[in-house]
Amino acid sequence: MKKKVNILRKLFPYVMVIPTMILLAVFVFYPLVNMVYLSFFDYNLIKEKTFCGLDNYYRIFFIQTDFRDAFLNTLIYMAGTTFFLLFLGLVFALWLQRDSKFNAIAQRLMFFPNICAGLAISLIFQWLMDDEGLFNMVLGFFDIAPLRWLNDSTTSLLSVMIVAIWKGIGYYALILLSSVKSIPTELIEAADLDDAGKIRTFFKITLPMLSPQLFFLLITLTINSFKVFDSVRLMTGGGPGNSSDVLVYWIYRYSMEYNKYGLACAGGTVLLVILLILTVVYFRVIGKKVHYQ
Repeated sequence: MKKKVNILRKLFPYVMVIPTMILLAVFVFYPLVNMVYLSFFDYNLIKEKTFCGLDNYYRIFFIQTDFRDAFLNTLIYMAGTTFFLLFLGLVFALWLQRDSKFNAIAQRLMFFPNICAGLAISLIFQWLMDDEGLFNMVLGFFDIAPLRWLNDSTTSLLSVMIVAIWKGIGYYALILLSSVKSIPTELIEAADLDDAGKIRTFFKITLPMLSPQLFFLLITLTINSFKVFDSVRLMTGGGPGNSSDVLVYWIYRYSMEYNKYGLACAGGTVLLVILLILTVVYFRVIGKKVHYQ
């Protein structure tokens, strides 16, 4: 009897995990495997699948120039949004670390954009960045020539990045703020007694203590940057030309509009491989410099 009870106790955690594993298998693992499988076929939901080997990959790398444009734009978007969200998030976290009524109100206001729907934010910024919108009205007040924010190839991608940074800065600032407040005050006081100075204290104590959170946010921001879609779809449609096209929107276009599912699956597989490579590089290169308490 005791043996049966012990066996049941050992099996109980696995039984509890089974529903979650079933959901992951159905909605995550199977779609990923099926995407990689379909990338080797000429497939469009109308005719039967025709095996084409690596032809889809050859086309997206050497024939489809719009894929290269989307890939480059995604890298620029990822680098810009990741850097500014981490940098500005850290700046605001250090600024708001003191307990006061003003900082308490500021924290709530900064987090508000994160709970707003991305659709609503994109539509609002589309209006603000119109040729006769508020942004150009402000520029005109300072006698600066108006910009065609969403209709110019030099500013369209930047406009999408501004929306992402504005929406996410409060969320990441609050995460870093909680980490800043968890730093032992004894370390800061000891640095003050040694006349270390604020700059040296920041680089020798604060930044190393925040490195686990910064590393985690770096990975999540990188992954989220490669998945940007709604703001591009609503604000620019990938244009003008391909100036604001990104990988996920490219995949959407070739699957839903052009009905080329094999080609779209090849693009999705490339996106998956890129994220895996970046994650491994982060852990191998940057992960070694993370200071865990």
